Amino acid sequence: MTGTQLALLIVTLLTAAVNVGMAAADLAGARFVLANSAEVGVPRSWLPRLAGLKLAGAAGLLLGLYDTALRPLGAAAACGLVLLYLGALAFHLRARVLYNLAFPGFYFATAVASLALTVSS
Repeated sequence: MTGTQLALLIVTLLTAAVNVGMAAADLAGARFVLANSAEVGVPRSWLPRLAGLKLAGAAGLLLGLYDTALRPLGAAAACGLVLLYLGALAFHLRARVLYNLAFPGFYFATAVASLALTVSS
């Protein structure tokens, strides 16, 4: 296993794990999710759909790791997560909620890293 392959494996597993975790928090209606979404102007009715997008992204990433023939699916999933978290960052900036911008920023960074490593491998 090369260094790039190892990085792809670790970063992609991390990205999938954090997205599954956040999707679970969205679906459970975790207090911090509800407070944050209300503060940035995301309607509560969007949370199940956002959770579905996160779960779909995580599944696509994992399928892309499973087989090189599915690598384009992994790249598409990573691209979708990049767009999802760009939207999250935009909502935070629009609402001027900057104190917790690091959270969507971290998820965005993991998605970008997954995309870059998937495309380069």
